[in-house]
Amino acid sequence: MNYLAHAYLSFEEPKILVGNFIGDFVRGSIEKSYEKEIVSGIKLHWAIDKFTDNHPVVKEAQEILKPEYGRYSTVITDMYFDYFLAKYWKNYHHQPLEDYVQNVYETIDSFRDIVPQKFLTTFAYMRYYNWLGGYGELDGIRRAMTGMAKKTRFKSNLDTAHIFLDEHHEFLRLHFGDFFEDLVSHSRSKLQELKST
Repeated sequence: MNYLAHAYLSFEEPKILVGNFIGDFVRGSIEKSYEKEIVSGIKLHWAIDKFTDNHPVVKEAQEILKPEYGRYSTVITDMYFDYFLAKYWKNYHHQPLEDYVQNVYETIDSFRDIVPQKFLTTFAYMRYYNWLGGYGELDGIRRAMTGMAKKTRFKSNLDTAHIFLDEHHEFLRLHFGDFFEDLVSHSRSKLQELKST
């Protein structure tokens, strides 16, 4: 999943949120580098990614992308699912999305002294371009995908992914709905497990 989903799946716990956001930027013995709650957030991030990668509904959604986008299908579905979470945010959270994402940015910023430098570089772009709030519109997806297309080594066709989303909107929306309910349930259980060990 992408960053908005990882934020949502931190369940309003600041240190879990920090760990969940830096999960792709840390390796090795994280227990020596971070306190327990942040470690739990990192492990939750890894568990979310593993669950997502292996979920049959996600795989089914990726199958329709593969003929056009090949290896980039997994990245695209992650971003599509953040799009649906942002677009239908009122179905999932009581707080307006704009207020929610500002709180997330401020929380992450308050921990900037302990997060990896590589993450801070990404975070600067995330906040400046408002990745968390901007994916709920097709134009936000277009900008993000076009930016990624410029960085890929191989031909990715990412710059057309917003068109594909528009054309297959209902199919993908239904897949997101079916999957996300399972993901929330799995993430809650996993977080309780991590906090009890």
